[in-house]
Amino acid sequence: MTATTGATHGLLLQLAAPLQSWGERSRFTHKRDTAAAPTRSGLIGLICSALGRRRDESIEDLEPFAFTVRIDRPGTQVRDLHTVGGGLPRHLTVATAEGKRRTGETGTLLSHRYYLQDAVFTVAVTAADQALVQECADALRCPVWPPYLGRRSCPPSGPMVLLGAVPDPLHHLLELPLARTAPASQRRTPQATVRVDFTSDEPLSQLLTDTAVDRAEQIVGEAQDDPVSFAPLDRRYRTRPVHRTTLQLPALLCGGYGVDYLTALHTYLDHDNRTEAS
Repeated sequence: MTATTGATHGLLLQLAAPLQSWGERSRFTHKRDTAAAPTRSGLIGLICSALGRRRDESIEDLEPFAFTVRIDRPGTQVRDLHTVGGGLPRHLTVATAEGKRRTGETGTLLSHRYYLQDAVFTVAVTAADQALVQECADALRCPVWPPYLGRRSCPPSGPMVLLGAVPDPLHHLLELPLARTAPASQRRTPQATVRVDFTSDEPLSQLLTDTAVDRAEQIVGEAQDDPVSFAPLDRRYRTRPVHRTTLQLPALLCGGYGVDYLTALHTYLDHDNRTEAS
């Protein structure tokens, strides 16, 4: 993965849907898992789909992208049990690796598939190449192929691009309304705060510039989800660092649900556009 230190342009996405699924270690006949936040491979795949790229096409030009995810709502994990091939004639059951057909008790395959229910993520996508950022923003607004959030059965619930090709998009992650309500125990005053989790390809130092959050702890782990190739017969992934932190943001950022949230979001984006124009 190419570092994007000094990147000044990016776009801001919101990924929301009744169901999302970002697989990390999926096994078809055993467990098709989901990560707690969008994976790098899933996000690059989303952009490739919008651009109309086939799986065997190069993705090298997308390597400079860095993704910083704000977890507005983590959602809840649900499991769906799938059966494949049960009750069908032998010639319609699932084929084995040798090309034969399963019979009897072996004719039905079970698959446990996991999803995130009612989750919302705000994602800053950054790179130094402004033209590349603009191209991807345009594609995500008008995609060649229908977008989905991890699996084809998980279409987004609305437009994904909040801001496209803007300078310094990371600061919006500390100011954009949160798609959640403030806890009942929290009074909506300037002093009240809520815990918000972040994850990123790169160190989160740019988010920790405010004196109120500059002592936040960063946890660094690894994930093998940096795609080298999506080709069906040559899928390859690299290991990348994963930086995580939890910040205390003002509870006043909680925009609520439904119309209340859309109103708060529209107010913020309208004010931001007028500020840039001036």
